[in-house]
Amino acid sequence: MSAKILVVDDSASDRFIIEKMLREYSVLTACDGVEAMRQINENEDIDLIILDLNMPGMDGFEVLNELKSDDRYKRLRAIILTNYDELDNEIKGLKLGAVDYIRKPINMHSLKARIEIHIELLHVQRLLEQKLNEQVITFDTVFQQAPIGIAISHSDQPLDSVSKAVTRFNPMFEQITGRTKEELIELGWGKITHSDDLEEDLKKYRKLKSGEVKSYSMEKRYIKPDGSVVWVYMTVAPLVLLNDDQYNHICLVQDITERKAIEADLLESERSKSVLLSHLPGMAYRCNYDREWTMQYVSDGCFELTGYRPENLVNNRDLAFKDLVAPEFRESLWEEWRRAVERRITLNYEYQIVTAKGERKWILEIGQGIYNERGGVEALEGIILDISDRKEIENNLRYSNEHDNLTGLYNRNYLESLLESD
Repeated sequence: MSAKILVVDDSASDRFIIEKMLREYSVLTACDGVEAMRQINENEDIDLIILDLNMPGMDGFEVLNELKSDDRYKRLRAIILTNYDELDNEIKGLKLGAVDYIRKPINMHSLKARIEIHIELLHVQRLLEQKLNEQVITFDTVFQQAPIGIAISHSDQPLDSVSKAVTRFNPMFEQITGRTKEELIELGWGKITHSDDLEEDLKKYRKLKSGEVKSYSMEKRYIKPDGSVVWVYMTVAPLVLLNDDQYNHICLVQDITERKAIEADLLESERSKSVLLSHLPGMAYRCNYDREWTMQYVSDGCFELTGYRPENLVNNRDLAFKDLVAPEFRESLWEEWRRAVERRITLNYEYQIVTAKGERKWILEIGQGIYNERGGVEALEGIILDISDRKEIENNLRYSNEHDNLTGLYNRNYLESLLESD
């Protein structure tokens, strides 16, 4: 592995021997501490220093002190050269940051072996740092660009300011809540949670903190600075960090305000439809396109119209709708539906049904086919209205128009119509 090594020794012969032994590496030399510091400052890519402690002028201890006092040199590794009777110097050098030592006279094979070990350790360290740096970059990219809000908290006090704790909020979290990270840190999440949601949130949070649950999710509202609310779907889970005894948790939020508005509109629409259907003088339905007219849905007006409850008809549980249609109208009704479906027009047909009590009623059915993407009939939908009263009035008017009020016999109008028909 390629590496740059600085050999610092006041002995020219020792420098020469070490440099020759390390010819496979890039080697720099210095005769004292002053020159060593100059080389270090001019060559930022030095990996390892072979440092003699006993030198005139600036000795090895002073060099180690300089390296220890400045973060720029924290990556440098130093192997110190000592004499056999200098155990105290070895200990002192190691305390000042040296990673190893070799005693003089130098055993070159031993020195080379140790250098190779430390160069390999440097290589492994750099690979780990590179991997860690890549992970940090990846995390930071995801954190900054995620389309959901992310908060990482090192505080277990939701109701109070968390300014003393390390807390991170990504840009989307700030955007969703409408607050800056400084505001969020100052207030704490308890104070920006809607009062109607706070009790449930705190209850679940306490269970999370106690270990009773591994995570929790809920829909809740955050209060924006202008007093408006934003609906979010929130998931909270503990965050276990290495060498950190403090309680940590991560919170993920997704803005669902638009979805909640749609749900509210849908609910209101369903309510309005329910009110409308409850006042309908008849029934609404959805059925299969088959000769049984198998019902998928029937409104509550079914009971007043037919004497049967919706559940009696749905999926032909007790009887099919066809069974209600007066026998003489069944075939004509099917033909009318077939024509309406083929032409994709609205059915508008009057016929009679037989109720649960055996009574006949005139009804008006208005319906149409529901088609899928392939053009096939998915279902039939429509309404059925009771027109018995209207039919009775029409019959009475027709009778009055054709009969004498006193005798009840056919009148002139009727006779003239017969002659015209002939």
